[in-house]
Amino acid sequence: MDAEGAAGSAARDRDPSGRAQNQRPRDRLGRPLPHGAEGVPRIPDDAVFTPQEGLARAQELLDDGYAFHAHEVLEAVWKAAPESEREMWRGLAQVAVGLTHAQRGNAEGAARLLRRGADRISDYGAGAPHGVDVLGVAAAGREAAAAVEGAPGAAVDPARIRLRRAG
Repeated sequence: MDAEGAAGSAARDRDPSGRAQNQRPRDRLGRPLPHGAEGVPRIPDDAVFTPQEGLARAQELLDDGYAFHAHEVLEAVWKAAPESEREMWRGLAQVAVGLTHAQRGNAEGAARLLRRGADRISDYGAGAPHGVDVLGVAAAGREAAAAVEGAPGAAVDPARIRLRRAG
């Protein structure tokens, strides 16, 4: 590692155990801003959500166009989920990251993650836990993937993702 790389890693934010963290503020699309800049409120790295809290908060964020931040909520639920549900939460988080890439103009990355997330959640089927509409989310994710591939730079609305089954 060169001197610049060593200096850069030494300046990284770290948690009490020395694990690297990024505490820089972020913009609406989740891109890091310089220290001291005003960003949007962040989901803390140590946030814990129950499945119902996570679904509600992630849906609010998606509805407001904050796909990256919805991903952080879904990732927090994934990390605390029982083994039998982890792939579902991981897939939901990947769909949100795919939407983030679409919002940032990265059509290739968006399509890849949207499809990967859709594939990961589809096996849970109509009876997915916590009322999650995995079939609807998977269909919307694949539709968004096709849209960004067909027209790179096409607007993708995160609010089209409905995490819970109707009713």
